Amino acid sequence: MDAALATAITLTIVEPTGNGLGSDGFAILWDGRELHGMNASGRSPAGWTPERFAGLDQMPERGWDSVTVPGAVGGWVALSKRFGRLPFADLFEPAIRYAEDGFPVSPVIATLWGNGAKMLKTQPGYADHFMPNGRAPVAGEWFYNPNGAASLRLIAQTEGKAFYEGELAEKIAADAARHGAAITVDDLAANAPDWCGTVQAAFDDMELHEIPPNGQGIAACMALGMLRHTEIRDLAPEDPKALHLMWEAMKLAFRDTDAYVADPIGMTGVSAEDLLNADYLEQRAKLIDRSRAQDFASGAPKLGGTVYLCTADSDGMMVSYIQSNYAGFGSGVVVPGTGIHLQNRGFGFNLTPGHPNQVAPNRRPFHTIIPGFLTKGGVPEMAFGVMGGPMQAQGHLQMVLRTQIWGQDVQTAADGPRWRVTEGLGVACETAMPNAALQELSDMGHQIALESPDAAFGFGGAQLIHKLPGGGYAGGSDPRKDGCAAGF
Repeated sequence: MDAALATAITLTIVEPTGNGLGSDGFAILWDGRELHGMNASGRSPAGWTPERFAGLDQMPERGWDSVTVPGAVGGWVALSKRFGRLPFADLFEPAIRYAEDGFPVSPVIATLWGNGAKMLKTQPGYADHFMPNGRAPVAGEWFYNPNGAASLRLIAQTEGKAFYEGELAEKIAADAARHGAAITVDDLAANAPDWCGTVQAAFDDMELHEIPPNGQGIAACMALGMLRHTEIRDLAPEDPKALHLMWEAMKLAFRDTDAYVADPIGMTGVSAEDLLNADYLEQRAKLIDRSRAQDFASGAPKLGGTVYLCTADSDGMMVSYIQSNYAGFGSGVVVPGTGIHLQNRGFGFNLTPGHPNQVAPNRRPFHTIIPGFLTKGGVPEMAFGVMGGPMQAQGHLQMVLRTQIWGQDVQTAADGPRWRVTEGLGVACETAMPNAALQELSDMGHQIALESPDAAFGFGGAQLIHKLPGGGYAGGSDPRKDGCAAGF
């Protein structure tokens, strides 16, 4: 846990395009005896009534009116208190060093930084903090963040209280007020992470675990639960028949999550248990036509952008952890003098009257970031994740099938060509996908768009740790991202 937290804290400095001190976070961990799930995503300000956003077609994607209360810092505190061994302040030493002494910007991050700067340079505080010398840093150039170092010290010394109740909270709220935003010190002080357990889906002798709603992880469980009723076990990974089954199951799952998944307080009509009901998933699986692609509607179950890391140790603890600002750099807002840049999770709400995910005060929006965890017979098997917006649940499904059904090691699974279903009959595929398979799938009616692996980083980035049967671990790290697998 100490390794996971120290890494997460450091990533807020060295990977600012995907996360920061203003992020949200989630964790699934095996403590050596049992599995735990933690939701450290923040809620909307008390002033976010539907009337506040009246007249808009959608929620604001950038700026202060896209910012919900950041939850990651509270999650660090809770995880450290319950499972950490080192003093909380010690976890901040590497991050503070990189912030004060600087670090060379890595290649992938430099590309994302440049893209973000073009869009966000007019957002409050962005250019002053992230564009020294009037531009984004290039690969290999050093970046210094003394304001971030000072904020890290305050968080470390006060075990997070400065962020939610003290000096930093006051600076966040004051800047929000200057820009007419709703977030207040009271909103920040009310933040608390939840120990939420997991939702799961069984497939033969394994169980896929995900964080319950308000996240999209349930979609991976639903798709896996449908595929257990198909011939997927008898097919090869790039067999067009296997790809067709996965795509259709994923679309079915997404249609339901779009319609029903939200903060549980808003899910009054359909619950997570309804969506994971075995009979319901079997019924949904029967809708898959083996010969053609379909654009499904949501079912009726009551009738039947981001950093990811994982760690494991010799005592058997395994941690799957993810934190994110959502879109690149999140809202684009940087609180002056703090180095705190804030997520834009408010964009995850919708404005549809009566929808479970309609914007409302003190609610968690629908979240895309999800850590994954796999057990076999209740015993830990794999901590894993695939960062990358709507790719994440789809990536989880692909990693589970590659490692567990098709016997690939974790690095091979991470390297393999990926796909993601989009709108309607659309599917984006990496150019490494076999041409013959793509032609057959196109003949079925799938509308396939070929993309290179680095095209908008739309195929995500996987990190995996697999517990080996004879003892020890195997790690895999995605070549599409900056990252690595390491043992100490």
